Amino acid sequence: MQVKVLLFASLKEQVGERSVSVYLPDAATVHDLLHALREQFPSLATRLNMARVAVNEEYVSPATLLHPGDEVALIPPVSGGAHV
Repeated sequence: MQVKVLLFASLKEQVGERSVSVYLPDAATVHDLLHALREQFPSLATRLNMARVAVNEEYVSPATLLHPGDEVALIPPVSGGAHV
């Protein structure tokens, strides 16, 4: 199956793309997706460990099953800002 992965902040900068398509076996989980991304983009390994994952705009756990056509968003922690 194919899922679309949206990359934000440092993940987007590291890959150089806003999104990537990932092919996974049927009955794959978010955990499987993260493993596949670590293999495809080894430089993301540490960042992926800290990223929040949303599937179809809802935060999910690594055990969540994925379905063909799902849209997965990977959101790394963000810091900074200014005190007003």
